[in-house]
Amino acid sequence: MNKDLSQGPILKTLWLYCLPLLGSIILQQVYNLADSVVAGRFISEAALAAVGNATEITLIYTAFAMGCNMGCQVITSQLFGAKNIKGLKTGVSTACIAFGIVCLLLMAFGFIFTKPLLELINTPEDILEDSVLYLRIYTLGMPFVFFYNIGMGIFGALGDSKTPFIFLAISSISNIVVDIIFVAVFNMGVAGVAWATFICQGLAAILGWIVLYRRLHAMKCEQYEKFSKKLLQKLAIVAIPSLLQQSFISVGNIIIQGIINGYGSSVVAGFTAAMKLNNIAIATFFAIASGLSAFFAQNIGAETYDRLNKGFRAANYFAFAIAVPFIILYSFFGMQCAQLFLGEEASAQAFLTAKQVLLLIAPFYFIAAIKVITDGALRGAGAMKLFMIDTFADLILRVGFAFLLSFLLGESGIWWSWGIGWTIGMVIAEIFYFKGYWKNNLDFIKDVN
Repeated sequence: MNKDLSQGPILKTLWLYCLPLLGSIILQQVYNLADSVVAGRFISEAALAAVGNATEITLIYTAFAMGCNMGCQVITSQLFGAKNIKGLKTGVSTACIAFGIVCLLLMAFGFIFTKPLLELINTPEDILEDSVLYLRIYTLGMPFVFFYNIGMGIFGALGDSKTPFIFLAISSISNIVVDIIFVAVFNMGVAGVAWATFICQGLAAILGWIVLYRRLHAMKCEQYEKFSKKLLQKLAIVAIPSLLQQSFISVGNIIIQGIINGYGSSVVAGFTAAMKLNNIAIATFFAIASGLSAFFAQNIGAETYDRLNKGFRAANYFAFAIAVPFIILYSFFGMQCAQLFLGEEASAQAFLTAKQVLLLIAPFYFIAAIKVITDGALRGAGAMKLFMIDTFADLILRVGFAFLLSFLLGESGIWWSWGIGWTIGMVIAEIFYFKGYWKNNLDFIKDVN
């Protein structure tokens, strides 16, 4: 069901739209966590470390897919808000062609440089072979990752956050079942974990596009262009900064992973468990920010500007309410949470690392929430230069402090870098928003026919 976010009570409209997004992101994390849980509990600590290590590379690929998602969502949201159905369909077709080519190029890169990339981040020798195997299978399924994210961005632009939730629920449950069957029953090891992800990502992508095609086909309009250079340029203006943001964050995480790898596979396993838990919390903030981006874009397209600040405040309230339980859970029960990933045979060092990471990162979740929500507002308004400055500040500081503090404090210094980066990034984002610099580009799609 398509939903016009420029109408109705702001708090109710935004929260009802964000709730399925929140459910979807939790399912997405369950989907991702299944690999690590199965690897850690049904194979070995080394398998968990291998999957976690390879995941840092897959996040670069996912970053490209998320950039495409954001480009589609922001531009098509504005077109839908402006009731420009012809432009909307042209934008969808253009995005599929352009981003499909990007996906093929990235796959070629992935197949050629899988092992060199893993060696570049100092992957321990005892987990290198499994990391390579997992990453190559993941690369094979990259078209599913790309087109799933493009499709979900378009659903979001149409104000529909429920349909993606249904597809993801089916895919996530299937992934857990197939993971266990391939590993526990067929003894396929890390390869089984990777193939389960491949199959279930494909299921979500195919089902999503069947429904999306029917939805778009039902929206009648005059003949539209299959490819538009003008819309490609506008998609690129949003997609490239979003892509670079996600990519450079992933690159930064890979650099940090390289530092952590120097402490041995037990620390890597503990860090992997903690980051999987941390990613659940951060992903919920991103879900609300994604909803706010669609809300801003639709209201800008409809020229209902008076709704924007109220929506921004509502999104922050929602994020704060979600941050509280994560802060309490990870601060006081971090080691117990890590047991989800670390089996009985895991080393004491792995458990201690997981506990320490969560204890130092969790108190900063309020700050992280503000930053991510503000980023969502800037992105929805098409203020991509401001968005990029904020993102790079966070990234550069986090990586720089990880290097510096690791020398001064050991591995615990690395964990402190997250809070420092989030804090400075949040301050920059708030200045950009409350100074109103994002209001300079509100007529972004008015020249699209």
